[in-house]
Amino acid sequence: MTDKHDPHALVLGHDTLTIADVVHVARHAQPVLPLPDHTPPGTDLADRIARVERSAAWVQHTMDEIEAAAAEDRDPRVIYGVNTGFGDNAGRDVFRHTDQAARLSRNLLLTHAVGVGDSLPPDVVRAAMLIRANTLAQGYSGIRRTVINTLVEMLNAGVLPVMPAQGSLGASGDLAPLAHLALVLSLPVPGEDPHPGANGQADYGGERLDGATAMATGAIPRVTLGAKEGVALINGTAVSAGIGALAWHDAFQALAASEITLLLSMEALHGFRDAYLPHLHAVRGHEGQARVAKFVYRLLQGSTLVRGDADHDLDPAEGPPQDPYSLRVAPVVLGAVLDTIEYVEGVLTREINAVTDNPLIFTADDGPLHLPRLIKAVSGGNFHGAPLGYALDFLKIALADLASISERRTFMLTDGRLSRGLPPFLIIDPPGEAGLNSGLMIAQYTAAALVSENKTLAHPASVDSIPSSANREDHVSMCTIAARHAAQVVANTQAVIAIELLCAFQALELRLRQQPDAHLGVGTAAVMDYLRTVEIVPGQPLRLIERDMALRPYVDRLVEVVRSGALLDAVHAVL
Repeated sequence: MTDKHDPHALVLGHDTLTIADVVHVARHAQPVLPLPDHTPPGTDLADRIARVERSAAWVQHTMDEIEAAAAEDRDPRVIYGVNTGFGDNAGRDVFRHTDQAARLSRNLLLTHAVGVGDSLPPDVVRAAMLIRANTLAQGYSGIRRTVINTLVEMLNAGVLPVMPAQGSLGASGDLAPLAHLALVLSLPVPGEDPHPGANGQADYGGERLDGATAMATGAIPRVTLGAKEGVALINGTAVSAGIGALAWHDAFQALAASEITLLLSMEALHGFRDAYLPHLHAVRGHEGQARVAKFVYRLLQGSTLVRGDADHDLDPAEGPPQDPYSLRVAPVVLGAVLDTIEYVEGVLTREINAVTDNPLIFTADDGPLHLPRLIKAVSGGNFHGAPLGYALDFLKIALADLASISERRTFMLTDGRLSRGLPPFLIIDPPGEAGLNSGLMIAQYTAAALVSENKTLAHPASVDSIPSSANREDHVSMCTIAARHAAQVVANTQAVIAIELLCAFQALELRLRQQPDAHLGVGTAAVMDYLRTVEIVPGQPLRLIERDMALRPYVDRLVEVVRSGALLDAVHAVL
């Protein structure tokens, strides 16, 4: 049980959830405080808890009315998701008893837990659990506080349901993966026949266990679900939003790493500084472009390797004073990626705080809705993942292009005809042994393969739809596919940038041997100093590669550097 006084714990339902909060809980096991029994009145948290209690009480009151009507042989009220089936079953006979509503919730989970494929990684499962709990804590789902808090207890204890990655249409939300989650949380109803898979599975303490065993081992009581609670647990975009939030975080780090890696490539290739002059970008008017150019220009200050400061740099006899596009338009491309990332951040922040259940319960205290009833169960489509799908498709397009322009610089660095005096494939062969070493040749191949893979993954998932549930659900979002593909594109792009970083480091070390009196820009110098402290394996810091070596450890270690944000930290002191 999480200590309610833990100053480091995230207070569920207290403030707007941020992507950083999701990352801290998902990847760093930040604890989450469950909804408390008592809280000072007049606070946002108190208001949310009151909504949770009101909406759950309304569902129970409605079931009492339904049972009373059944006892008097009257037709009960029809409340979708409370005493009806789902999808195309919603139009069939209504249920009249509380035990039927409980069976409905449980049956929904059993039949919807039909995902396939690899299990979602632990950080995604944790992110989805947090986002779902946050959605339910808004108080519009008609679910009891004890159910929400059980989900939070599972998260804090590390009881992580096994959730297959494939099977969600992104409407009605992420039904299949969330049903796998809810099976672990919920008890079988009386009369339910034991059968394989009925408890789900969960990872706990390094083992994959039957869901009931995992909950018992973690000392977390499972919950018997009531009316409306099954659909409340699974109807929404928590999985897509969780994948998307983590992918966004990694994309932001990848962009920062790409900007800093660009410094090394610019200096190693004797790039022209003119393309980064702030005046040039101010007249176009795109904020991201101007910010990237200003950042790179500032960090190149003091360099004697980049060109453009002296008149002879502009002598036509020395060639045109401009670089290939992968250097010259980098601020434009990276700036557009930055603008895209900031747009997607807004969409994701709204979504991880959104109420994506259906139906939603509104009471008189929630303000007039201009419907002829004081307490309203309102059916809508907040579960549809179109906002997420569009945004995550946009993100993967931008990140695919970020990888593409990075690979072009890697190609330029490794091609002896393009690298302005650097040796082919960035390796110096001993005299009489030309071609004995391949150097970084195949690192560029790997980058090229990843870039091409990204191009196929960047095809937008959200333009596709396929009808389901007897055409009642005739348009779906495919946002989960967009999220999964975005995460893979980001991972591929991290590796592409790591390969450029390796090549640029090698190239710059070679350039400094050629020009020992050269001065690096203030940012480049700070990055090179940091990289020379990075240990590829314990006791082996990154140094100039002088003969062929296994490169996989280099790439893997530099992917970690790209993911960590350490490159940005390295230049902070000179900003």
